[in-house]
Amino acid sequence: MEYIITFAEGFASFISPCVLPMVPLYISYFAVESKNSKKTLLNAVGFVTGFSLIFILLGVFASSFGQFIHEYTSYLNIIFGLFLIVIGLNYIGVIFVKFLNQTKGIKEKVKNFNFLTSLLFGIIFSLTWTPCVGAFLSSALILASTVGSVLKGTILLLLYSLGLAIPFIITTLFLERTKQTFDFIKKHYNIINKISGSILLIFGVWKLIEGIIGIIG
Repeated sequence: MEYIITFAEGFASFISPCVLPMVPLYISYFAVESKNSKKTLLNAVGFVTGFSLIFILLGVFASSFGQFIHEYTSYLNIIFGLFLIVIGLNYIGVIFVKFLNQTKGIKEKVKNFNFLTSLLFGIIFSLTWTPCVGAFLSSALILASTVGSVLKGTILLLLYSLGLAIPFIITTLFLERTKQTFDFIKKHYNIINKISGSILLIFGVWKLIEGIIGIIG
């Protein structure tokens, strides 16, 4: 269940109002110096590799930290559950949390992209992660801290990264063909947010109950 949720959070990050409108912009940066589709794809792979490395390292750190406080897993589950419930209610529209709805864009245009510069761009992207998408990343990291295994925590953040990277690569390959899909998603952000929020809310309640049972038991 955790693996599916974490992968879904990565995909939810991709289609969030923070990232999706900027995807064509990112891709245009990768292709700015060349019309070569192979070079554009290679740059995109470098970009997703960059942010994936950072997320996986964060997963290793979170799960390692979780091993030291394994005896407090039930309390972490309660905190994690409450965190997800707040995020879920925010995306459904029941409450409004300002920092979850802020967004940041790219202010400077970078030229001469290649695999290495794209890799660096991906790393910078991960370190300046937008607050609203960071909610999904944070929930994945908190989950990694509760699993009690570095390997499992690493896999969880790898799946999160794949959930974000795979649609990004597919979009790079078929940008012209996916324009209608982009338009459809933009028109239905409200519904998508409610669905994403509902999933997070259900998972949050589950983790909250799991934590309470762990303490009572």
